[in-house]
Amino acid sequence: MSLHLHRDLDKLKKEMLRLGNMVELAINNAFLALNNRDSSYVEEVLTNEEQINEMEVQIEEECLKILALHQPVAVDLRFLVVVLKVNNDLERMGDIAKNIAERAKDLMESEVIPDLSQPMQGLPDLVRTMVRSSLDSLVKLDDQLARKIIEMDDQVDQINRDMYAIVKSLVAEQPAVAGSAINLLSCSRNMERIGDLATNIAEDVIFVVDGKVVRHAE
Repeated sequence: MSLHLHRDLDKLKKEMLRLGNMVELAINNAFLALNNRDSSYVEEVLTNEEQINEMEVQIEEECLKILALHQPVAVDLRFLVVVLKVNNDLERMGDIAKNIAERAKDLMESEVIPDLSQPMQGLPDLVRTMVRSSLDSLVKLDDQLARKIIEMDDQVDQINRDMYAIVKSLVAEQPAVAGSAINLLSCSRNMERIGDLATNIAEDVIFVVDGKVVRHAE
């Protein structure tokens, strides 16, 4: 690897971490809006999302510039291809955080809100851990950490399945809470989607390190 390519890749990694931190902040603010019923966090998420969109464009342009100038091969080429994909995944996480915040705002206006804190317990922290670990695995090219993230996704999926069953039963028994219960289920599903995107990043890290495509593998 040339000195200039090494320098540009290091800069790109730092930019990815910066974007990742922005996405983590948006996700955290969305969860705070949901848990605390505080509209100020909703506004924070909207601001975060605009910044995330701008950063995503900047990173894409930087990747294309490196590809054109250095024409990297092997691991470096795979890394750049994956950064382009991860960049998009992170931007989508920002969009999902915005959706959670908007659902939280709807819940703030609901007169009757069912208590679903127990079935959702642990889900926000689990998703946050997956996002942070996926970024760490990318920057460090740590395929072992990436594999742990893939395993965590099963826990997220199970919590979401449990939420669906609980909400389905609740709506049948208490129609008055149907609207707010469905909003909470939507938040749970959106958290699952963030977990899926973190898993995509982990799978892409394995591709960079091992050259193996593990997505859709049994």
